[in-house]
Amino acid sequence: MKKVIIAEDIRGVLGGEKSFLNRSDIRIFTAASNEKALALHRSVRADLIVAKLTTPEMSGEKLCSLIRDGEELRNVSLIIICSDADSDLDRCVQCRANAFFSSPIESALLLQELHKLLHVAPRTSCRIPLSVKLRGKSKAMPFTGSTEDISTSGMLFRSSARLFEGDVITCSFSLPRSTRITVHGEIVRCAATEAGHDGYNYGIRFVDPGPRVVSALSESVKKILMKRSDVIRMQR
Repeated sequence: MKKVIIAEDIRGVLGGEKSFLNRSDIRIFTAASNEKALALHRSVRADLIVAKLTTPEMSGEKLCSLIRDGEELRNVSLIIICSDADSDLDRCVQCRANAFFSSPIESALLLQELHKLLHVAPRTSCRIPLSVKLRGKSKAMPFTGSTEDISTSGMLFRSSARLFEGDVITCSFSLPRSTRITVHGEIVRCAATEAGHDGYNYGIRFVDPGPRVVSALSESVKKILMKRSDVIRMQR
């Protein structure tokens, strides 16, 4: 699990981007100030911090200095965001950060740098859209939902139940032409649904699914991909 701390308003710039930051193996923390970012880093030991050059309590130079001079804190990549004023750019050069960007931020370039500094590996499991109803339990409380898409490592699902990041749940569902599957998972993403839809969207990472479950999921993914390829060939 890669941990990333991002200044709140910078996270807002990236909020609408469908990117690798939404992956289940990346956990995002937001910080309202550099002081909060430092406190978070001391607590969670982030792999990457995206901070601002200027916040009320602590400057970017001070944040970088405390991290780079701290034996237990320095093993982290740092990106500093500043204005396009020459004086701010000069300050950034002194920060000992891995990279800096001036506003207005080009989100695509920032995401590219984030990806590079995190050394994120390509996804090894193919995720496919699949409509499947599921029944689950969280802390012995039952709930129902439906998957949005699924892979051998996890799935996205929608439910009216209120769950939270870190919750461990048990899900039971049937894949097309497959036996019923029961699997344990950890909630790694929570988000409200779009306007006009009830409930919440959740991302879960399967916990020790076992060879039988992985085999069934892999077979279903393969069949759907083959069917999709046949449709594409017919359209051509």
